[in-house]
Amino acid sequence: MKIYHLSAECYPVAKVGGLADVVGALPKYQNLAGLQAAVVLPFYDRKFTQENDFEIVFAAATLLGNRRLFFEILKEKTNKLGFELYLVKIPGLLDRENVYSYPDEREQFIAFQLAFLDWISYSQQTPDLIHCHDHHTGLVPFLLYHSKLYTRLAHTPTVFTIHNGQYHGAFGWDRLSLLPEIDLTKTGLLDWAGGINPLAAAVKCSWRYTTVSPTYLQELTYNSNGLEYLFYIERAKGSGIMNGIDTEVWNPQTDPMIPTKFSAKTLAKGKRANKEAICKRFELDPEKPLFTFIGRLVVEKGADLLPAAIERSLLENEGEINFVILGAGDKENELALLQLKNKYPEHCNVFIGYDESLAHLIYAGADFLLMPSRVEPCGLNQLYALRYGTMPIVRTTGGLNDSVIDFGDEGGYGIRFVQASVQDICHSVFRAKQLYQDTTKMQLLRKQMMALDFSWTRSTQQYIELYESLKLTI
Repeated sequence: MKIYHLSAECYPVAKVGGLADVVGALPKYQNLAGLQAAVVLPFYDRKFTQENDFEIVFAAATLLGNRRLFFEILKEKTNKLGFELYLVKIPGLLDRENVYSYPDEREQFIAFQLAFLDWISYSQQTPDLIHCHDHHTGLVPFLLYHSKLYTRLAHTPTVFTIHNGQYHGAFGWDRLSLLPEIDLTKTGLLDWAGGINPLAAAVKCSWRYTTVSPTYLQELTYNSNGLEYLFYIERAKGSGIMNGIDTEVWNPQTDPMIPTKFSAKTLAKGKRANKEAICKRFELDPEKPLFTFIGRLVVEKGADLLPAAIERSLLENEGEINFVILGAGDKENELALLQLKNKYPEHCNVFIGYDESLAHLIYAGADFLLMPSRVEPCGLNQLYALRYGTMPIVRTTGGLNDSVIDFGDEGGYGIRFVQASVQDICHSVFRAKQLYQDTTKMQLLRKQMMALDFSWTRSTQQYIELYESLKLTI
C-alpha cells in the first residue's frame, strides 16, 4: 500500500511543534510494518535542505488564481529518514526559511496543495491513500473529489489527522479564485461561519478523520474554536489514535545529546549525573527536586500560570525546590519568567528559545515535568519524560488524560490535576516534593515509567487497520 503523508512540518527537516515529530516518525514505522509511506512537504531553506542531496523528479507549472507558478518536486536521494521525502519548491513562495508567519501564508499552503495534486495527477502517480495533516493540507480531500482537474484521482481514499483543532486556516470567499475550477454546487463543503475553512472542509470530505488521542476526539465536540457542532455531527467518521514517540531518537541508553547514558538498571546513577550537568549549567543545587517546563510559552499550554505558580511554590516550600524553564512564546510570559529568574536566581532559571540538545538533557536529568495545558490534543513531552524516568505533572485533558495515571491510583506513575489554575499546580508541586523525599518509592515509579511502551509500533498498527478498512470500501 502506497501512502503519501502531506504536511507543513516534518522532523528533522522543519519543526515548530509536535506535528513535525509525528510526521517524522509515523511513516518510518509504517514502512517497517510493510507499507510504502512517503512524506511530501514544502521546501524550506534550512539546515537539512542545505546539507543533503536532492534530485528533481518532476517539474511543471500550476495556477494560483491568475498567477502561473513554476514548481519542482525534489526527492531526497538516500531515504536517510526511513522513508521517501519529497519537497515542493516554488521560487519566491515555497523556498523560504521559516515554516509560518508570512503575510502570504494562505497562498503558500494553497499553492503547496495544488502543486502536489498536479504532480501526482500529471505524472501518473497513483497512491493507494493520501494522509493529510492539519489545516495546511485540508483542501486536498475537497479538490480531489470536486475539481475536474483531478478526476483521475477521485476514488483515492483520504485520511485527515487533526493535531490541533484550534487552528483552521480559514480565509474569505474573496480568495475562492485561487482554487482551480471546482463544482460550484459543492461550495457548502468548503464553508463554515461564512468563510472557506480548510479544517472543516477536510473533516467533511475525507473518508475518515483521526485525532491524536482518544480523549481529544471527544473534546473537539465542545472545544474546537467554533467547529464543535461539525465534530458532533461527523463524530462517526472520527477515530482517536494516540501518538507514539520515536524510541530510537528518544532512548536514554543511546542518546548522543546527554552526557551520561542510562537504562532502568543504571537509572539512579544516570539520572543523578544528568541532573548534576543541568544544575551546573544553570547554577542550581542538585540536592533539591528539579521541576521543569519545556514548550511554547502560550496560554494554550498554561504558560501564563507559571510565574505565579513558581513563585508561590517556592514560598510555600521554603525554597527547597528548583525550576528550569525552556521555551519561547508570548513576550509577556517570557518577561515575567525572566523577572522571576532575576528575583530567585538560586532556585529558578530560564532559557528563552528552543534547543533540542538542551531539551534532551532536561528530560534526562529533571525530576518532574510540568504540563498545565488548557488544550493538549496529545502531548509528546510527557511521553519523552516517561521514557527518561522523569515524572510528568499534567492537567487532565486530551492526550495527557490518556497517557498519565496519577500515582495515587492503581498502576499510577504520574501526577494529575483538574483545573488549569495556580492553586492546582502548587498543590501538585507539593505532592511531588513529598514523593521525592520517599526515595525508594520514587525509584520504583521511575522504573515503572521507563518500562511503559509509547512507541509508534502500537499506533502504527491502528493506522494500518484504519487504512485497510478504507481499502475494503473502494
